[in-house]
Amino acid sequence: MNDYIQLINNFISNNQVWAGPIIGLLCFGESLLVIGIMIPATAILIFTGGLIGTGTLDPTGVFIWGFIGAVLGDAVSYYIGRWFGWEITKKPPFNQYYLFFVKAHKFFEKYGTLSVFLGRFMGPIRSTIPTVAGVMELKHSKFQLANITSAIIWLPVMLSPGYFSAKGAQTLSAKTGVGIGEILTILSVVLGVGIVIYFFITSRKSKTNSDTLMSDKTDQS
Repeated sequence: MNDYIQLINNFISNNQVWAGPIIGLLCFGESLLVIGIMIPATAILIFTGGLIGTGTLDPTGVFIWGFIGAVLGDAVSYYIGRWFGWEITKKPPFNQYYLFFVKAHKFFEKYGTLSVFLGRFMGPIRSTIPTVAGVMELKHSKFQLANITSAIIWLPVMLSPGYFSAKGAQTLSAKTGVGIGEILTILSVVLGVGIVIYFFITSRKSKTNSDTLMSDKTDQS
Protein backbone atom coordinates (compact mmCIF):
# COMPACT_ATOMS: atom_id res chain seq x y z
CA MET A 1 0.00 0.00 0.00
CA ASN A 2 2.91 2.35 0.74
CA ASP A 3 4.25 1.87 -2.78
CA TYR A 4 0.77 2.43 -4.22
CA ILE A 5 0.34 5.73 -2.36
CA GLN A 6 3.83 6.94 -3.21
CA LEU A 7 3.43 5.99 -6.87
CA ILE A 8 0.29 8.10 -7.20
CA ASN A 9 1.82 10.98 -5.25
CA ASN A 10 4.90 10.97 -7.48
CA PHE A 11 2.78 10.81 -10.62
CA ILE A 12 0.69 13.79 -9.49
CA SER A 13 3.85 15.73 -8.66
CA ASN A 14 5.39 15.07 -12.07
CA ASN A 15 2.22 15.29 -14.16
CA GLN A 16 0.20 18.17 -12.74
CA VAL A 17 -2.15 18.20 -15.72
CA TRP A 18 -3.48 14.81 -14.59
CA ALA A 19 -3.90 15.81 -10.95
CA GLY A 20 -7.55 16.82 -11.36
CA PRO A 21 -8.73 13.63 -13.13
CA ILE A 22 -6.79 11.41 -10.72
CA ILE A 23 -8.29 13.15 -7.69
CA GLY A 24 -11.72 12.88 -9.32
CA LEU A 25 -11.33 9.10 -9.74
CA LEU A 26 -10.07 8.70 -6.19
CA CYS A 27 -12.97 10.70 -4.75
CA PHE A 28 -15.38 8.68 -6.87
CA GLY A 29 -13.93 5.37 -5.71
CA GLU A 30 -13.70 6.52 -2.09
CA SER A 31 -17.44 7.28 -2.17
CA LEU A 32 -18.50 3.89 -3.57
CA LEU A 33 -20.26 1.31 -1.45
CA VAL A 34 -17.72 -0.71 0.59
CA ILE A 35 -15.04 -0.24 -2.09
CA GLY A 36 -14.33 3.17 -0.58
CA ILE A 37 -12.92 1.50 2.52
CA MET A 38 -10.09 0.04 0.43
CA ILE A 39 -9.02 3.29 -1.26
CA PRO A 40 -6.42 5.46 0.55
CA ALA A 41 -7.84 8.69 -0.84
CA THR A 42 -7.26 10.61 2.40
CA ALA A 43 -3.48 10.29 2.31
CA ILE A 44 -3.33 11.29 -1.35
CA LEU A 45 -5.66 14.25 -0.81
CA ILE A 46 -3.44 15.48 2.01
CA PHE A 47 -0.40 15.23 -0.25
CA THR A 48 -2.30 17.05 -3.02
CA GLY A 49 -3.27 19.77 -0.56
CA GLY A 50 0.42 20.15 0.20
CA LEU A 51 1.22 20.61 -3.49
CA ILE A 52 -1.48 23.28 -3.66
CA GLY A 53 0.03 24.94 -0.59
CA THR A 54 3.46 25.13 -2.21
CA GLY A 55 2.00 26.50 -5.42
CA THR A 56 2.89 23.39 -7.43
CA LEU A 57 -0.74 22.67 -8.30
CA ASP A 58 -3.57 24.93 -9.38
CA PRO A 59 -6.46 24.23 -6.97
CA THR A 60 -9.19 24.93 -9.55
CA GLY A 61 -8.94 21.65 -11.45
CA VAL A 62 -8.47 19.63 -8.27
CA PHE A 63 -11.60 21.13 -6.71
CA ILE A 64 -13.75 20.68 -9.80
CA TRP A 65 -12.72 17.09 -10.50
CA GLY A 66 -12.75 16.09 -6.83
CA PHE A 67 -16.21 17.58 -6.32
CA ILE A 68 -17.62 15.78 -9.36
CA GLY A 69 -16.08 12.47 -8.31
CA ALA A 70 -17.36 12.70 -4.74
CA VAL A 71 -20.90 13.60 -5.83
CA LEU A 72 -21.07 10.87 -8.47
CA GLY A 73 -19.68 8.24 -6.10
CA ASP A 74 -22.33 8.93 -3.47
CA ALA A 75 -25.03 9.06 -6.15
CA VAL A 76 -24.04 5.62 -7.50
CA SER A 77 -24.09 4.18 -3.97
CA TYR A 78 -27.49 5.75 -3.36
CA TYR A 79 -29.01 4.22 -6.49
CA ILE A 80 -27.55 0.83 -5.64
CA GLY A 81 -29.58 1.03 -2.45
CA ARG A 82 -32.70 2.12 -4.35
CA TRP A 83 -32.38 -0.71 -6.86
CA PHE A 84 -31.45 -3.62 -4.60
CA GLY A 85 -32.96 -2.64 -1.26
CA TRP A 86 -31.85 -4.32 1.96
CA GLU A 87 -31.16 -7.52 0.01
CA ILE A 88 -27.82 -5.97 -0.97
CA THR A 89 -26.55 -6.79 2.55
CA LYS A 90 -27.03 -10.51 1.86
CA LYS A 91 -25.03 -10.56 -1.36
CA PRO A 92 -21.27 -11.24 -1.36
CA PRO A 93 -19.02 -9.40 -0.79
CA PHE A 94 -21.36 -6.92 0.89
CA ASN A 95 -22.57 -9.45 3.44
CA GLN A 96 -19.10 -9.34 5.00
CA TYR A 97 -19.80 -5.74 6.01
CA TYR A 98 -23.26 -6.32 7.42
CA LEU A 99 -22.51 -4.49 10.65
CA PHE A 100 -21.51 -1.37 8.70
CA PHE A 101 -24.97 -1.39 7.12
CA VAL A 102 -26.62 -1.85 10.52
CA LYS A 103 -24.67 1.09 11.99
CA ALA A 104 -25.44 3.25 8.95
CA HIS A 105 -29.12 2.31 9.21
CA LYS A 106 -29.26 3.34 12.87
CA PHE A 107 -27.45 6.57 12.03
CA PHE A 108 -29.91 7.30 9.23
CA GLU A 109 -32.90 6.60 11.47
CA LYS A 110 -31.55 9.10 13.99
CA TYR A 111 -30.56 11.93 11.64
CA GLY A 112 -32.50 11.35 8.42
CA THR A 113 -31.32 13.48 5.49
CA LEU A 114 -28.64 15.08 7.67
CA SER A 115 -26.97 11.66 7.97
CA VAL A 116 -26.01 11.86 4.28
CA PHE A 117 -24.25 15.17 4.94
CA LEU A 118 -22.57 14.06 8.17
CA GLY A 119 -21.82 10.58 6.87
CA ARG A 120 -19.28 11.86 4.35
CA PHE A 121 -16.99 12.63 7.28
CA MET A 122 -17.52 9.36 9.19
CA GLY A 123 -14.81 6.86 8.27
CA PRO A 124 -15.80 3.19 8.03
CA ILE A 125 -19.57 3.65 7.58
CA ARG A 126 -19.05 6.63 5.27
CA SER A 127 -19.48 4.66 2.04
CA THR A 128 -22.54 2.71 3.25
CA ILE A 129 -24.71 5.63 4.37
CA PRO A 130 -25.68 6.75 0.82
CA THR A 131 -26.73 3.17 0.06
CA VAL A 132 -28.81 2.98 3.22
CA ALA A 133 -30.40 6.30 2.26
CA GLY A 134 -31.37 4.66 -1.03
CA VAL A 135 -32.69 1.57 0.74
CA MET A 136 -34.81 3.83 2.96
CA GLU A 137 -36.08 5.58 -0.19
CA LEU A 138 -34.94 9.05 0.79
CA LYS A 139 -36.26 11.48 -1.80
CA HIS A 140 -33.84 12.12 -4.66
CA SER A 141 -33.94 15.90 -4.18
CA LYS A 142 -33.14 15.68 -0.47
CA PHE A 143 -30.34 13.21 -1.07
CA GLN A 144 -28.72 15.31 -3.78
CA LEU A 145 -28.94 18.47 -1.66
CA ALA A 146 -27.08 16.75 1.18
CA ASN A 147 -24.71 15.06 -1.28
CA ILE A 148 -23.70 18.24 -3.09
CA THR A 149 -23.40 20.50 -0.03
CA SER A 150 -21.33 17.95 1.88
CA ALA A 151 -18.98 17.46 -1.08
CA ILE A 152 -18.41 21.21 -1.31
CA ILE A 153 -17.25 21.27 2.31
CA TRP A 154 -15.60 17.85 2.48
CA LEU A 155 -13.00 18.39 -0.24
CA PRO A 156 -11.42 21.56 1.23
CA VAL A 157 -11.44 19.90 4.66
CA MET A 158 -9.51 16.92 3.29
CA LEU A 159 -7.03 19.11 1.42
CA SER A 160 -6.46 21.61 4.22
CA PRO A 161 -4.12 19.50 6.44
CA GLY A 162 -1.72 19.09 3.55
CA TYR A 163 -2.09 22.73 2.55
CA PHE A 164 -1.17 24.03 5.99
CA SER A 165 1.45 21.34 6.53
CA ALA A 166 3.15 22.53 3.36
CA LYS A 167 3.83 25.86 5.01
CA GLY A 168 5.59 24.10 7.86
CA ALA A 169 7.33 21.78 5.41
CA GLN A 170 8.81 24.76 3.61
CA THR A 171 10.37 25.94 6.86
CA LEU A 172 11.59 22.41 7.70
CA SER A 173 13.01 21.99 4.21
CA ALA A 174 14.95 25.22 4.50
CA LYS A 175 16.48 24.06 7.78
CA THR A 176 17.23 20.42 6.91
CA GLY A 177 17.79 20.54 3.16
CA VAL A 178 15.25 17.76 2.56
CA GLY A 179 12.93 18.37 -0.41
CA ILE A 180 9.39 19.55 0.32
CA GLY A 181 7.96 16.85 -1.92
CA GLU A 182 9.78 14.15 0.06
CA ILE A 183 8.51 15.54 3.37
CA LEU A 184 4.92 15.65 2.12
CA THR A 185 5.22 12.14 0.68
CA ILE A 186 6.42 10.78 4.02
CA LEU A 187 3.57 12.55 5.82
CA SER A 188 0.90 11.23 3.47
CA VAL A 189 2.31 7.68 3.45
CA VAL A 190 2.47 7.52 7.26
CA LEU A 191 -1.09 8.78 7.55
CA GLY A 192 -2.25 6.48 4.76
CA VAL A 193 -0.76 3.42 6.44
CA GLY A 194 -2.43 4.39 9.71
CA ILE A 195 -5.79 4.75 7.99
CA VAL A 196 -5.44 1.42 6.19
CA ILE A 197 -4.54 -0.36 9.45
CA TYR A 198 -7.46 1.29 11.23
CA PHE A 199 -9.92 0.33 8.52
CA PHE A 200 -8.53 -3.22 8.38
CA ILE A 201 -8.93 -3.70 12.13
CA THR A 202 -12.40 -2.15 12.06
CA SER A 203 -13.37 -4.29 9.11
CA ARG A 204 -12.20 -7.47 10.84
CA LYS A 205 -14.06 -6.58 14.02
CA SER A 206 -17.19 -5.75 12.06
CA LYS A 207 -16.98 -9.05 10.17
CA THR A 208 -16.60 -10.96 13.44
CA ASN A 209 -19.53 -9.13 15.00
CA SER A 210 -21.58 -9.66 11.86
CA ASP A 211 -20.82 -13.41 11.90
CA THR A 212 -21.82 -13.55 15.56
CA LEU A 213 -25.02 -11.65 14.83
CA MET A 214 -25.93 -13.94 11.94
CA SER A 215 -25.10 -17.01 14.06
CA ASP A 216 -27.40 -15.76 16.81
CA LYS A 217 -30.19 -15.27 14.32
CA THR A 218 -29.68 -18.81 13.01
CA ASP A 219 -29.80 -20.25 16.51
CA GLN A 220 -33.00 -18.36 17.31
CA SER A 221 -34.67 -19.64 14.18
